[in-house]
Amino acid sequence: MLLSEKTMEQHGPLPRKITIAFPFVGDKLGGSHISAAGLIAGLDRTRFDPLIVIHRSGLILERYMHERGLPVTLAPEVDILSPTKDRGLKGGIARARSLMRNTARLVPFLRANAIDIVHTNDSEMHATWALAARLSGGKLLWHHRADPLAQGVNTLAPLLANHIVGVSKFVQPARPLLPIGHKFTVLHSPFDHPSSLPDREACRRAFVDELRLPLNTRFVGYVGGLVARKQPVAFVEAVHAFLQSYPDFALSGLIFGTSPPNRPDLGEEVKRRAKALGISDRIHLMGFRTPVAPCMGALDALLVPALNEPFGRTLIEAMLLGTPVIATNHGGNPEAIEDGITGYLVEPGKPDAFVAPLTWLLTDRQQWDHISSTARTQALIKYGDKAHIDGISKLYERLVGTHRTQSECSQSG
Repeated sequence: MLLSEKTMEQHGPLPRKITIAFPFVGDKLGGSHISAAGLIAGLDRTRFDPLIVIHRSGLILERYMHERGLPVTLAPEVDILSPTKDRGLKGGIARARSLMRNTARLVPFLRANAIDIVHTNDSEMHATWALAARLSGGKLLWHHRADPLAQGVNTLAPLLANHIVGVSKFVQPARPLLPIGHKFTVLHSPFDHPSSLPDREACRRAFVDELRLPLNTRFVGYVGGLVARKQPVAFVEAVHAFLQSYPDFALSGLIFGTSPPNRPDLGEEVKRRAKALGISDRIHLMGFRTPVAPCMGALDALLVPALNEPFGRTLIEAMLLGTPVIATNHGGNPEAIEDGITGYLVEPGKPDAFVAPLTWLLTDRQQWDHISSTARTQALIKYGDKAHIDGISKLYERLVGTHRTQSECSQSG
């Protein structure tokens, strides 16, 4: 008798692993992709079998997954949909046709791979995969990281999602087509705890040397995609406001990030605004960089001028690395920062509001140390990846049911 047969005879059929598809476009790498990769890497492989599906191969996301030992599968050739495009009658007809074609190709793919759950992580994948997930007989877990007024989460998700996970209380759908309270859960994104802290002086000196700046230069930073919601131009204005008060202070602003594909290039707008304010020599576009630790380690403070930010990943990464954060009192930021204790919250839309807390951090080392150590201690307690992975795992098992067994799987196949 085979060992597996003997085990089944003694203990009954083995529970069947739950298979989860994670679809991505593949042409960009942001906080949602990093969070999803952390979740996928941390799933218990005795209980779950993840399948990473990418529409566009050979690009940044595929490389990122491979670097972490996470294999990817190429999706069937379909149109990438978005809930915010193709409005109007003509656009709606074209969109409906694309949806039908997509579904006809995605449903067989999902069935062939015995997918139990489709876990979507951004608006394009929600729109492209939601209907196919349900028509294939699987479940749809909709991971919402955007505005509470976003069209998709208020219209498609109430109809098609079996469950909606929000990254903060702030993102809960504001105007859902149907009640969603029974199927909405808040789970903060996973964060790896750094094994060691960067050498801050070495990090600072590395950027001083790279940019050929005076040896006493201090840095504040913006870390994230150059998108309107994150307000990179407002970062420039905040740096300018500080320099208006302290024109002789050797301060420069580092912007780490790029504009997403097929979006307006806000990097050019940043340059124009810096030039108009007369601080072009104080603002440096650094592009996308990984790992993030040396970037955070060079900063005296991370400025987060964003509006409607669901739950900024870089904000928590900064706290974990001991870099103080000054953020707008808006969106999900207040859920992460206790003003004056673990960082500072300032009035949104007012660059001058950043000046006072930035002055404290740059001129009072005792205050800097207090904010840095308190924020790091709290972040280590609240934002480990284990809580997120455990929470998602329980949702998976609740959606599918833990009673299914390998024998039932083979019979149904």
